[in-house]
Amino acid sequence: MFYLDIETAPGSNLQHTHRVMAMVDSVLNEYTLPTFRRAALSTHYVAQRTALQGVPTASLEIPKYSGGKAKIVWFASNTGHGNPRIYYNVIREKDAADYGQVFVQLERGTPPPLKGALIDELRYRFSSIPGAVVNVKDFEQGPPIEAPVAIRVFGENLDTLRHLAAQVEDIVAHTEGAIYVDNPIATINTDLEVRVNKEKAAALGIPVAEIERMVRLAIAGLNVGTFTAEADGEAYNITVTVPKEGAFATLDALKNLYVNNVLGGAVPLSQVAELLFKRSPNYIEHYGKDRFTTVTAFVRSGYYAADLNRQIRAKLEQMAFPRGYSYVVAGEEETAERSFGGMGTIILLTIFGLMAVLVLEFKTFRSTLIVLSVIPLGLIGAVLMLLATGYPFSFTVVVGLIALLGIEVKTSILLVDFTNQLRAEGRNLDDAIQEAGEIRFVPILLTSLTAIGGLLPIAVEENPLYSPLAYVLIGGLISSTLLARIVTPVLYKLLSPRVV
Repeated sequence: MFYLDIETAPGSNLQHTHRVMAMVDSVLNEYTLPTFRRAALSTHYVAQRTALQGVPTASLEIPKYSGGKAKIVWFASNTGHGNPRIYYNVIREKDAADYGQVFVQLERGTPPPLKGALIDELRYRFSSIPGAVVNVKDFEQGPPIEAPVAIRVFGENLDTLRHLAAQVEDIVAHTEGAIYVDNPIATINTDLEVRVNKEKAAALGIPVAEIERMVRLAIAGLNVGTFTAEADGEAYNITVTVPKEGAFATLDALKNLYVNNVLGGAVPLSQVAELLFKRSPNYIEHYGKDRFTTVTAFVRSGYYAADLNRQIRAKLEQMAFPRGYSYVVAGEEETAERSFGGMGTIILLTIFGLMAVLVLEFKTFRSTLIVLSVIPLGLIGAVLMLLATGYPFSFTVVVGLIALLGIEVKTSILLVDFTNQLRAEGRNLDDAIQEAGEIRFVPILLTSLTAIGGLLPIAVEENPLYSPLAYVLIGGLISSTLLARIVTPVLYKLLSPRVV
């Protein structure tokens, strides 16, 4: 499953946004299973498209299913607001007439590579829609973040902040792999101000509240009641407004507007108020009492946010920031720093805990060192596997490394403990090492192969959350199993621990 964010031009009304949503739906229909199309599209989609575009129903034909590999089972469109809370880390967007969202459900068992290919194709098809921005996004794992790539720019002066944010936006946009780059303060908003001459209005007996009510009547309309339809039983708002030539109110609606005074006389609005255009401030955010803005971007398929953040940080370090202005790399990098903040302490405690247990078991530090010598052998295979598959170093990789550490130590204990037993029975050092290696190698090999076989389905699924963990374990088990066959006997021969 994945979802689409649709944003029309600021100030667009619900009808225009709905028209864009219908166009998006028509594209998604080409990838949808015929069962859903016959059941839902023939009634819901065609009726809405007819109402929006004025095309006779008989002339509309549902396009034939293209038979692509990634099949959409169904999708749900929401105009004027976001989807309900479907995924744990996707927060529902606030209601707005210029916003819409679509949730897409794929056929069960669709492999992630096929879903990624469909997302890439839809991104290409929706890249040039006039009057709207359509972002096709996949659901990500981890805590809620604004975007995988996010650069916070701090500063007090809004004009300087806008200038710096534009430079950061240009850097992010020219970084290969970045898509959907967004700078929230790039566009300067312009508002229409109705400036009331309160002295003149008071002299004519016109309350200011009456002026505000009539302006609202001319622009958006006033809700005067509700109407319940007999056909469906739904309640509809009754809105009264002035006549308009088109779908949007123009300045003529205010120029020809009259306001009633307390005596019931009609006074032209132009006599008590003037219309002015003024620049309005953008949405201002604060982080720890400091003003900032965030330039965000998503990551194209085949790229990783860690690599993009590394490239962007290198470019930002060469950028000159005025005194009092700074930047912070947020997004996935900030989340990773919070997640891995105490990981070093945990790893150290784990290693010391293992050493304590091994010393209690073998009663000698030499045997403990021999057992722990397999840890670097597994790390070699894990790192090589990550490089071969292209997955970045993530939280799940750390979990896999910790699990790998435990598996390696367990198999090494079997070999060292058996060698000690043979020496205790009277074998000399060389014979004990050789016999233990011959007898224990097959069980250790079969144990590793069994674990690898169980991890292969998770690895080949190419799931960005679980597959890196499986690949780390597989690579570590392969390298530690093969290299320990040589390293452990050699170290045992060199250290030759005391048998208790």
